[in-house]
Amino acid sequence: MKKFLFDFFSVVLFFLAFWFYDEVKTALIDGGVDPAVLTLHENNTTEAVLVATVVAIVATFLQVAILWFRQRRVENMSLITLALLVVLGGATLLFKEEIFIKWKPTAVNWLFALVFFGSRFVGEKTLVQRIMEKGVQLPVDVWQRLNWSWVLFFLGMGFLNLYVMYQFSTEFWVNFKLFGLIGLTLVFVVGQSFYLIRYMKPPPQ
Repeated sequence: MKKFLFDFFSVVLFFLAFWFYDEVKTALIDGGVDPAVLTLHENNTTEAVLVATVVAIVATFLQVAILWFRQRRVENMSLITLALLVVLGGATLLFKEEIFIKWKPTAVNWLFALVFFGSRFVGEKTLVQRIMEKGVQLPVDVWQRLNWSWVLFFLGMGFLNLYVMYQFSTEFWVNFKLFGLIGLTLVFVVGQSFYLIRYMKPPPQ
């Protein structure tokens, strides 16, 4: 859940920067800024993606910095997410190609799937048990099923992002990135909560 909230901030800013880029650019030109300075690409949609990518990278750096100053530590997965954003976002800016930043959700989700899957072979507990066992006590087989559900969920989200990015327009993908991926994550978390209710015992009277 922390990772979900961490990524949500940059996704929202990416969405806003993309959809309101035309308005901001027009206002700057009306204010006297040379249009040549603001022109990053001959394709307006790609240009908006480039600007949104810069916004997302800067926002994520700031977020990591704030977390560090407040907690004096940043989770490894948050740093890895930042690294993927910098690499894929940097490639997007360098080559001026949308495809690199579009791969970012897939790369992040597949990385998480690999981490959850690999946790089965490191220590005696799966990653989902290490994260949630302080709040709920479950049989070992249930922890295993929950961990597998996260593995399959992240794998599915990665493939779904690939399908959308190759089958639909960039505008549709940007909307899907915010409302689709985040919405599906919320639905999955809520559904898992209902699944866990059956294993929760009421406190002794």
